[in-house]
Amino acid sequence: MAVTTDRAALNEWIACGWPEKVVPGGKYRTVLLGQEIEVRRTGVSSFEVFECDGHGELSRSLPVQAKYCCIFTTLGEPIRPLPKIPEFDEADRRITGCGSVGVHTSPFRIIENFLDMAHFSFVHTDILGAPERTEVLAYKTEHRKDVDEIWAIDCQFYQPAASKASKGGQMTHYAYRVMSPFSVMLYKNVFDDPTRNDAICLFVQPIDETECLAYMPLAIVDRESALTSIIDFQQTIFAQDRVILENQRPALLPLDPTIELPTRADASSIAFRRWLKAKNFQFGVYEKKAA
Repeated sequence: MAVTTDRAALNEWIACGWPEKVVPGGKYRTVLLGQEIEVRRTGVSSFEVFECDGHGELSRSLPVQAKYCCIFTTLGEPIRPLPKIPEFDEADRRITGCGSVGVHTSPFRIIENFLDMAHFSFVHTDILGAPERTEVLAYKTEHRKDVDEIWAIDCQFYQPAASKASKGGQMTHYAYRVMSPFSVMLYKNVFDDPTRNDAICLFVQPIDETECLAYMPLAIVDRESALTSIIDFQQTIFAQDRVILENQRPALLPLDPTIELPTRADASSIAFRRWLKAKNFQFGVYEKKAA
């Protein structure tokens, strides 16, 4: 496994673990963009991250931040800070991580699947979608250049069980936010309270181009459901996605629009792929070979 040379990937903040999974004084090793790293917890909320050399010895110290239930580091020089997600600071929300899931595919396939409403009725039947209601209504996409994020707004989809707190079907309203090439989140209206939105994040740790760990932190308005059932709900959804993700071919994400033809429902995917292409991403993307 070789470390990528793609500066676009190296210069991003990327999740590499859960703080609560390592005790103070504890440590673990993992791989990021092909580079082995060691993460150490030095105190209640303090961490260190180091690169490991070819002999397994610690070498360069890396930047580190613990936020949104995750540990973040970078192998390069980030041109952007971690995103601001104020919902994680609201006292009446349930803040939790839902574990990490290993997925054998490109990190960008995972991000794109998260954005895709068209699969709800077929992959998450009777939960996030109903077989008789498959239409993806028109929505808008935006490139918010002040923060360099891709947004999909005015999204809505009928869902039989939109969340663990749901007590029946509802037309769920969504906004999607791609915060970096390796992080995405959605806002969805709370059951029976259209004034509030749950915040659901997905942070992807690319081990290499086709092997990833996906972390799912939540900041939700649900004081009634047991925390274990909330986590089980999210893990069930992602387990259904994982089957689809690992069978997509190619595993790398094509940026050439002639390779995978989009439909109207794919507006967020189109915006995401154009954004990656403008950043000149080489890591994790599929390049069509010349004839």
